[in-house]
Amino acid sequence: MAVVFVLVAVAVLALLAGVHRYVWRRLIGDTTAEGSLARRAGTVAAFVLPLLSVGALAGGRMGFPFGLQQVLAWPGFLWLAALLYLTLALLVGEAVRPLLRRALERRAARRAPDADPDTAPAQDPARTGPAGAAAAAPAGAVATADRGAGGDRAEAADGTAPAPVATDGTDGTGPEAAEAAPETAGASTEAPAGPSRRLFVARAVGGAAALAGLGTVGYGTYGVLRGPRVKRVTVPLARLPRSAHGFRIAVVSDIHLGPILGRAHTRRIVDTINATGPDLVAVVGDLVDGSVADLGTAAEPLAGLEARHGSYFVTGNHEYFSGAAEWVGHVRELGLHPLENARVEIAGFDLAGVNDVAGESEGQGPDFAAALGDRDRGRASVLLAHQPVVIDDAVRHGVDLQLSGHTHGGQLWPGSLLAELANPTVAGLERYGDTQLYVSRGAGAWGPPVRVGAPSDITVVELASKQA
Repeated sequence: MAVVFVLVAVAVLALLAGVHRYVWRRLIGDTTAEGSLARRAGTVAAFVLPLLSVGALAGGRMGFPFGLQQVLAWPGFLWLAALLYLTLALLVGEAVRPLLRRALERRAARRAPDADPDTAPAQDPARTGPAGAAAAAPAGAVATADRGAGGDRAEAADGTAPAPVATDGTDGTGPEAAEAAPETAGASTEAPAGPSRRLFVARAVGGAAALAGLGTVGYGTYGVLRGPRVKRVTVPLARLPRSAHGFRIAVVSDIHLGPILGRAHTRRIVDTINATGPDLVAVVGDLVDGSVADLGTAAEPLAGLEARHGSYFVTGNHEYFSGAAEWVGHVRELGLHPLENARVEIAGFDLAGVNDVAGESEGQGPDFAAALGDRDRGRASVLLAHQPVVIDDAVRHGVDLQLSGHTHGGQLWPGSLLAELANPTVAGLERYGDTQLYVSRGAGAWGPPVRVGAPSDITVVELASKQA
């Protein structure tokens, strides 16, 4: 097992190194001059940003001081998101690059003086010989010839400056001369040639990729910091009595308080939930990424949750990385009711909760028999379980509705494609036999405070009686 872990770690590090090298080459190496300030700064960033990302990922697990975790988290996690979308944008740019280069080449060919005979100036057949050649020669050429004979800086007949003459033994027409020569009035309309054309394409594609990648990350960050939006879902339950018809459960998961999302984030969530006027609040795991000592005050606004039948909490996998027992005690002090493999009777249905499967490593995993084994199967039941993967156990125990989170809806596209491989449902409501499963995308974010294609949500689930 240890050997496999080492091999996987080496493969991941090699992949990250290769991706960083590719991004550096396309954004820095291909677009800046060797030895320039821009290249030096880009190269330093290419080494520093990955180190910040590693520090952000490892800080909590390695026990870094919380203040240091906060310093590392913003640049480190944001760079991970930026790296993803810069890489995707640059890969799209690989397809655009040859098309743009060929378009510039065709444009340059069309603008060449001898590209179209119809556009060349007409020649008088009578004007031949030296006199005719002199008359037909461009004014600049005559001026150059005169200057060579008399040693003066002669000007062309139309008042323009003469063409530059190379002093290094070349004809003044190579790439070096083209880049060194000052621009003339007509140069701005000409497509760049040779090395200049390649530089133009590299900068155009690199600039567009940077704009698209960083713009995506910026928009995704704004979505997280703005706070979750409310979704409303109606779920009919066959065994729900008429008296419980219209019962509203505010479901919130994956708040992920940590070095980035803190007390203000909790306050936004509490205010949003209270504005919906729920009958019950269900916090279904992954409340925190850190200890009670570091994040206890960040969670305190949860004490302000308002619901007629109270607020309930079950653990997620991140609680077991952060001291689950302490957090269970802390949320109880804040007025939430932890359901640790337990059940309570609510007006018209049973509300059960199981520990997260990550608790198995501490002997505190889910126990469906304890939570559901002796209940009256004639009553409707709602189960709070952090991970959707336990749906098969819920079906076996006759649960009517399971409420879960954990997936974040993928959080960062195309992460949703990977989430689909590991979870029966990534987001939304689906049916499994006689059991319905609703999965929230979550109210926060893990790692990068960025969401793309998976906006955060708080869901108000309204239970409907088929007897009503």
